[in-house]
Amino acid sequence: MTVTPQDEAFVSFDRVQKSYDGETLVVKDLNLHIGKGEFLTMLGPSGSGKTTCLMMLAGFETATHGEITLDGRPINNIPPHKRGIGMVFQNYALFPHMSVAENLAFPLEVRGMGKTERDAAVARALDMVQMGEFGGRRPAQLSGGQQQRIALARALVFEPELVLMDEPLGALDKQLREHMQYEIKHLHERLGITVVYVTHDQSEALTMSDRVAVFDDGRIQQLATPQALYEEPENAFVAQFIGENNKLMAEVTAIDGDTVHVKFDDGETGTALAVANTGVGTRTLLSIRPERVTLNPTNGANAVAAEVLELIYHGDHIRCRMRVHGNDEFIVKVPNAGGQGPLEEGQKLTIGWATRDCRALDA
Repeated sequence: MTVTPQDEAFVSFDRVQKSYDGETLVVKDLNLHIGKGEFLTMLGPSGSGKTTCLMMLAGFETATHGEITLDGRPINNIPPHKRGIGMVFQNYALFPHMSVAENLAFPLEVRGMGKTERDAAVARALDMVQMGEFGGRRPAQLSGGQQQRIALARALVFEPELVLMDEPLGALDKQLREHMQYEIKHLHERLGITVVYVTHDQSEALTMSDRVAVFDDGRIQQLATPQALYEEPENAFVAQFIGENNKLMAEVTAIDGDTVHVKFDDGETGTALAVANTGVGTRTLLSIRPERVTLNPTNGANAVAAEVLELIYHGDHIRCRMRVHGNDEFIVKVPNAGGQGPLEEGQKLTIGWATRDCRALDA
């Protein structure tokens, strides 16, 4: 995980808190340092505090406590229009009575730029999002994807060093959303700007980000690269929120270095990687990704009896729901490589997983 030291951070939240009623904290003691040129995503369920953090950075909300700095200067008391930050929202927020070019020229006019420079900047920004031909159209004459590109161009037209994006692809259909994810990612790489992105869509966060801050209950639960979040969740919330995940409850019977020995409720035993355990005799939640489970393993400490309850065809894989250690929601993803022997509902077989692929987390 890349750590941005506080003194090198481009954006810093230092002990930031936010309450709307003076009692309940929606953001709790937030410390977050974002590097220049980084693409950082704030990911979490509704009400987790991620959007409030973005709005405090933009200047639309005021921190109840703590300090937010941008490129070394405190911005708590600077109004939004003087922060020099580009913003992209889910609802595009384009002026319907203006043409596309006029929408893009507006933030430049506000900054007092002359007409010739303005026109050149607008043309540059439209080319950047492959919308050079659309300057004369009104927003209502554009598709959702085109409107989102114009909103993106407007956020970039005055060449800000920081762009904030709040669920910008939420209104688009799946295919277009995936296409726009790559476009934004490539644009970020090309321009070298710093992006702070808010979403509740985990695949979007994994696809686009340098680092992801997973929020829950007003706090960052884990801050890491997409790969580290998926492969090495530090607690049960992150394991459940990022990707699909099997969970099995067990009791810790011994801890041997970084390996934990467990006993399941049906009396069977197994081993896992010790991540967040309180000691022998306590409960633990085991986390295993569906694609890390093997059918009929030839060896391994975690070979268990399973029964196939349901098979769902997904094209590139078969999603098998199984009964394992009394849990009827255990999922195994079997690659559809053509050579796989046929599985049937009701079939009993042995499955297994490596100790390193099974993480013992907080119960």
